[in-house]
Amino acid sequence: MKKLLLPLALLAVPAALIAAPAANWVSRVVLSPIGGHAMGNPNAPTKLVEYVSYTCSHCAHFVDEASGPLKSDYVKGGKVSVEVRNAVRDRYDLTAALLARCGGPARFMGNHEALFANQTAWMPQIEAYDAATTQKPADQTAAMRDIGRKTGLYTLMAKRGFTDAQLDACVANPRSMKQILAMTDDAWNKVKIGGTPGFIVNGTLVKGSTWSILQAALPPAAR
Repeated sequence: MKKLLLPLALLAVPAALIAAPAANWVSRVVLSPIGGHAMGNPNAPTKLVEYVSYTCSHCAHFVDEASGPLKSDYVKGGKVSVEVRNAVRDRYDLTAALLARCGGPARFMGNHEALFANQTAWMPQIEAYDAATTQKPADQTAAMRDIGRKTGLYTLMAKRGFTDAQLDACVANPRSMKQILAMTDDAWNKVKIGGTPGFIVNGTLVKGSTWSILQAALPPAAR
């Protein structure tokens, strides 16, 4: 009879006093109205927007330095949400931006980080392609498929589980193209970022492009 007392006592504990596991907001990634990828708590008190270009070496350095702490120290607990938007600079960047969207929002952050992590491998191939290709396909979709196949971008995405047919469909997606170009116009002509990466924190443009400058712009409550 005594052995039953402990379980019965536990049953008497109010459910409200039993702590539920904390939400990990890093796993929540959705499309924003403009077409960016927003990670984190939609009700986060601090909202960060990042404008990036995949052919930008400063962006690759930022993502390498900031991605880990942003997710673990800011986004995970729900205090900060991060939205990644495109600020496209050239057709190579546009090709990479379209490929980053393959697989939908659930795959985006992994694709995004992989493109930057491997930038030093595929950027030299892009430079060589640009120098050597005098007859570029006239059709934009055909041109981007050619870029993807001959610069290592398709090879990188294949390692992430995508087939050539899937990648061809991604670079030909008119909805994705429209969203990327809308974000690009917003970045350069409306927000008027000074370069990439560019940041907005709670509606205010941050003057600077490094992790240390951005971190200083995040409110103390978000740390």
